[in-house]
Amino acid sequence: MTLQRGHILVVDDEPNIRKLLAGVLEDEGYTVVSAADTDTARTLLATEQIDLLLLDVQLPRQDGIDFLRELQAKAETRSEAEATAPPVIMMSGHGTIATAVEATRLGALDFIEKPIQVERLLLSMANALRIQQLRSENADLRRSLGATDRLIGSSPVMQNLRAEIERAGPTDARVLITGENGTGKELIARALHAASQRRDRPLVTVNCAAIPADLLESELFGHERGAFTGAVARRRGKFERANGGTLLLDEIGDLTPTTQAKLLRVLEEGEVERVGGETTVALDLRILAATNRDLNRLRQDGSFREDLFHRLQVLPIHAPPLRDHAEDVPELAEHFLRHFCTTGGRPPRQLSAAALAALRAHRWPGNVRELRNLMERVVIMVDAVMIERSAIEPYLEPAARGGSGLESATGAGLDTPDTPDALDSDASLADQLLAVERHLVAMALENCDGNIAAAARTLGLDRANLHRRLKRLGLRT
Repeated sequence: MTLQRGHILVVDDEPNIRKLLAGVLEDEGYTVVSAADTDTARTLLATEQIDLLLLDVQLPRQDGIDFLRELQAKAETRSEAEATAPPVIMMSGHGTIATAVEATRLGALDFIEKPIQVERLLLSMANALRIQQLRSENADLRRSLGATDRLIGSSPVMQNLRAEIERAGPTDARVLITGENGTGKELIARALHAASQRRDRPLVTVNCAAIPADLLESELFGHERGAFTGAVARRRGKFERANGGTLLLDEIGDLTPTTQAKLLRVLEEGEVERVGGETTVALDLRILAATNRDLNRLRQDGSFREDLFHRLQVLPIHAPPLRDHAEDVPELAEHFLRHFCTTGGRPPRQLSAAALAALRAHRWPGNVRELRNLMERVVIMVDAVMIERSAIEPYLEPAARGGSGLESATGAGLDTPDTPDALDSDASLADQLLAVERHLVAMALENCDGNIAAAARTLGLDRANLHRRLKRLGLRT
């Protein structure tokens, strides 16, 4: 297995030591930044993603042990959801047993005496980086316990999906995951990664629709210090962070033509160049892409490159809408119900047969995400141990009456008198139409978890148009 190299910070007041270590480590494939004192080191830790810190004991103004004590104190104030601090290896030309013991007590993973033996240092660094990776993965697992990060359902549709994942997972082939919002495309990507030979390496996700176009290239490819206004330090992009593992490009259909061209070049050449940089970084990673858009239509109108499409879609996997495997709704609903009762500290609840029948009959325009949100709402709002149909029907009615929301927007449901707000017969036609519009826009936003770009696509609007409507309707400023 190829060792995953990292971003190393060397803190030593001797220029020759910094130069020697930088040369050796860069030859081994590491990226190295240096500091002569703890003030500079503190700035670099705040502005760059550092994977490992090599810290000398004797430094001007503040010695390495005091700085290590400071780092430990900061780490203890972090919540588990925050990024973990980089591991530390101490170095000293005048080390004592007492100093080594104190460094270890403060969290240093190793204590290396000068003159440094290169092989000893490289072995210690490899162990430290591996330990850090395991810590990070363990924290991720603890955060995701009970987070419903698995594919649930025993229907033929779900069995076929699992079979596709089982075949595709162990390969390094690129996979294009398609499907409506809320169908679990990211869960499919996680399952593919878990079934791959890269399962012990990172799975890095980037939502291409959530990042402004002028920042996306920096997010994907990284940038060098001074590459643009605000680039105060070198930054590794998602490709470099995923190196050795898997990168999921979510909402790939939202990439601009310029970014599409640059992405294609990275896929073809297997290397990435940071924005403002002159050197390239070799890549060894698997690419997964996901979209809720019709890439075939985008290819036809020229919005999505034909060559990029074929680069990404080596293996296509479709995430089925919930209405296509409605027989899984009871199992999913009961799973989400148990999850939210447990995480919310609520007593166990149960869905009656009539409630389950109503859930199964619903069309679920928001798919599994809509069902998940509804179960969370029920756990919070309903106190009964046995949840009856009457308790959940108020939450089902808007979508049940309006179909998918998109159908209503195109006129399929505008003649129904039961649209929320009751379309008061005394109100003017303009008021009634405004109520219908407000309802459809609000429902689209809810089904898309507040994602403006996704809601705009669902409604057939451009993003700017939807922003204007939100302001006019008083839904969002």
